[in-house]
Amino acid sequence: MNTLTLKPSRLFALGRSELTLLVRNRAALSLALLMPLAMVFGLKASLSQYDLEGGAAAVGEATLTGGIGMVLILVVYMNLVSAYVARREELVLKRLRTGEANDLEILAGSTLPSGVLALTQVAVLVAAGAATMDVRTPQNPVLLLAAVLAGFVLLAAMAAATSSFTRNVESAGLTTLPLFLASIVGSGMFVPIEMMPEAVASVCELLPLSGVMELVRAGWTGTGEAYDLMGAALTTLAWMVITVFAVQRWFRWEPRR
Repeated sequence: MNTLTLKPSRLFALGRSELTLLVRNRAALSLALLMPLAMVFGLKASLSQYDLEGGAAAVGEATLTGGIGMVLILVVYMNLVSAYVARREELVLKRLRTGEANDLEILAGSTLPSGVLALTQVAVLVAAGAATMDVRTPQNPVLLLAAVLAGFVLLAAMAAATSSFTRNVESAGLTTLPLFLASIVGSGMFVPIEMMPEAVASVCELLPLSGVMELVRAGWTGTGEAYDLMGAALTTLAWMVITVFAVQRWFRWEPRR
C-alpha cells in the first residue's frame, strides 16, 4: 500500500459516494437495517434458556450486549465484504487508485457509511432496549463506546481481508459465514461463555470478536477484573495486527482473472 495518511475531505467524499451506492442497493440496506433487530429477538429467546445470575435483568443485559455484537457483525463485517468485492469487480477500486486518494483513504472512506449506520443502531439499541427490557443503562459508557469503536475497526479490517478470497458478491455469504457462526456461538452472544465447559471457554475467549464482546459487557455492567479486561484488550489488539498484516499482504484491488 502507498502512503498511510488520511485527508478528511477525501475521506468524506469517498464516504458520501459509498453511502449513495448503499442506499441504491436495497438488499444490502435491508440486511443492515432489519437483520440486527430480528437477531435481537433470537438472542433473547436463546439466552432465556439459561439460568443467568441476576434473572430477567441479566438476560436483558446479555441480549442487548449480544445485539451490539450482531450490529457489528451484520452492519460492518458482512456489509463491507460485499461492498469491497462489488467495488473491486466493478473496477471502482482500481480507478480510485489512479486518483489522489491513497490506499488507506480508499479503504477507510468505504467504511464510513457502515460505521455511522452501526453507531446509530447501537445508540438506538442502548436507548430503546434499556427502556423496553427494564434493565440498567450502561454503567461505563466510555468503555462501551471504546469497545464498539474497536469492534468497528477490527471488523472493517477483517472485511477487507475476507474480500481478498471472495470471488464475487454472490459468494460473500459463504466466505463470511465462518466468522459469523464462530462469533455468535463462541463469543458469548447466543451461548454465555460462562455456561461453556472450561476447556471450550478458554478456546472461545481467543476468537476474533470475543475480546470486543468482553469489553462491551464490562462497559454495560460496569464490572470486570482489570486483568480480564486487559486480556480482552490485548486479544483484540492482536487480532487487529494480524488482520492489518493480512490486508496489506493479500487485499485485491483488481478482479481475479
